[in-house]
Amino acid sequence: MIAQHLPALQIVLPLLAAPIVVLAGSARFAWLFSVAVCWAAFAVSIGLLAQVMQGGEISYLLGSWPAPWGIELRVDLLNAFVLLLVTGTAAIVLPYARRSVRIEIAPEQQGFFYCMLLLCLAGLLGIAITGDAFNVFVFLEISSLSTYALVAMGRNRKALTAAFQYLIMGTIGATFFLIGVGLLYMMTGTLNMADLAERLQPLHGTRPVLAAYAFIVVGMALKLALFPLHLWLPNAYAYAPSVVTAFLAATATKVAIYVLLRFTFTVFGADFAFADQPMSLLLFVPALLAIFAGSLVAIFQENAKRLLAYSSVAQIGYMVLAISLATAAGLSAGIAHMFNHALMKGALFLALGCVFYSIGSVAIRDMAGIAKEMPWTMAAFVMAGLSLIGVPLTAGFISKWLLLQAAFELGLWWLGLLIVASSLLAIVYIWRVIEVAYFQPRPEGRVAAREAPLSLLLPTWVFALANVYFGIETSLPVTVARGAAAALFGAGG
Repeated sequence: MIAQHLPALQIVLPLLAAPIVVLAGSARFAWLFSVAVCWAAFAVSIGLLAQVMQGGEISYLLGSWPAPWGIELRVDLLNAFVLLLVTGTAAIVLPYARRSVRIEIAPEQQGFFYCMLLLCLAGLLGIAITGDAFNVFVFLEISSLSTYALVAMGRNRKALTAAFQYLIMGTIGATFFLIGVGLLYMMTGTLNMADLAERLQPLHGTRPVLAAYAFIVVGMALKLALFPLHLWLPNAYAYAPSVVTAFLAATATKVAIYVLLRFTFTVFGADFAFADQPMSLLLFVPALLAIFAGSLVAIFQENAKRLLAYSSVAQIGYMVLAISLATAAGLSAGIAHMFNHALMKGALFLALGCVFYSIGSVAIRDMAGIAKEMPWTMAAFVMAGLSLIGVPLTAGFISKWLLLQAAFELGLWWLGLLIVASSLLAIVYIWRVIEVAYFQPRPEGRVAAREAPLSLLLPTWVFALANVYFGIETSLPVTVARGAAAALFGAGG
């Protein structure tokens, strides 16, 4: 039955499709085929999540070699949720890509663009589904190398500098991660993550294991852009093509957070990370700094994409802050915010892509008065902006409410006040864009704005409406997040 092979199909579909879209030589075929593959991958992820929710964890052995000697794909509630997030984002973003890519990427490069996008998707899915620590690195490199190429394809020459900076920082992060995995292999003789978890139990006090954890955490902190290791992110998001920015903002950092969770709770265990080591403090401080530093810097940006990029630094801070509380409630809030933040940033960056399609710029000053000519685009931006702030009946409110509850459970009322204060900063930078677009007149001589075509608006509104839907119907993200958090603490207990 095909249902038995869904874990392998999840990676194989985009991986095999990537060279086909280049060899086809037709930009239209490349786009159509990429859309079909992304929707097929989305259907596979839905099937995997349904299987896990009904029957528990899935173990898929490649080549029928038993674990830990063979390569294992392992799916539980947490990574099934991540797979759904990544493929769902791709399935929404790819239909948007046709018109957007047409004006931002040279015709002769469009096949290569879709190839890189599918490779990036395959790498992110591989990171999430593999049960082998070394293969996490392999898929990390597949996604990273394709991402560098995607960022470099931006129209602005600064995209090349942004891609180079991302390459340097990303390579350092991947190297740190690989050193950590190498130390674990030296100490245990295995790379299977479930096997690693068992063999590390009697080795927790040894220096190589402590060093391995430190290398892995720092490597992933670079990849997920945790303050102050976030310097690659603003330029990469600002100068990448619109489709790439939306896809990466919704997926790449979330997958890096998943790796941090997987190694912290499954491989090393919660007791090792939070009882034996001061990980709560080491994550708490940079996360809190990220929330305020990212929001404050966002306020002063003149480019709307850079503004949202610094906002992402702050939102990543919320996720890591939730993890640092080291409770099931905090972890649930962090996992739920991973999902909800993807909805927010997907809508916001796609809306800015519509603006760029219309006026050729996302500088805030150039957006003066465009709300009259682009009412649907700006309405979607406002709706997602309200979710980012955390207004009730939006997805952003749900995850922030869960984070507040987790803080109050620990008696950290002052932390709750800081979370609310940081949300007020989000009002400021979102309002800057809204004020210019809605309340300033369109200057004479500026490019005339026109509403984006339906092929761009529909994906944007799917994300925008999802922010409202999952703010009212919270059962999927909250139930899955709580189940995944309980499973992680059970694994690490």
